[in-house]
Amino acid sequence: MMFNNKKKIIFLTGTRADYGKLKPLIIAVNKKKKFQSIILITGMHLKKKYGSTYTQIEKDFINTKIYKVNNYQKNDNMDIILAKTIKNVGKIIKKINPELVVIHGDRVETLAATIYCNFNNIFTCHIEGGEVSGTVDESIRHATTKLAHAHFVSNLKAKNILKRMGEIKENIYIIGS
Repeated sequence: MMFNNKKKIIFLTGTRADYGKLKPLIIAVNKKKKFQSIILITGMHLKKKYGSTYTQIEKDFINTKIYKVNNYQKNDNMDIILAKTIKNVGKIIKKINPELVVIHGDRVETLAATIYCNFNNIFTCHIEGGEVSGTVDESIRHATTKLAHAHFVSNLKAKNILKRMGEIKENIYIIGS
């Protein structure tokens, strides 16, 4: 009997915008025999109103395990969405028991996954921390940064913001947008 010794990496995506940035990374990881990519789809991808974009992800990655988590209902406030997402995304992450969870940006789904992972000692990689918008997204992004372990930022300005936030400079990598 053969056991799968591949290291499991979860990629969490909630919008077309973050998926566009995660897709090349998922493709690259899928080419490596020692890794197994798992995609966790949530947020706007699952809403007909936004085009049910999860169908494109399923087409792009027919040989990749995909989980879907519907984390909000009409009229839910962000606190309720956050709580539901921590609970439901957490169930899947616990089941998979990954070595790494890769998250992007500043959405409530991103924060929820990072909270779960941080509280359960699961390594997280945050893409595009350190951006400044002046909105609630910025607060979510910075909170996610503080809970994540490794940081892939778009530029030196973002790296400097993370360093000022107290992040370890050896864990911050400039990769572009």
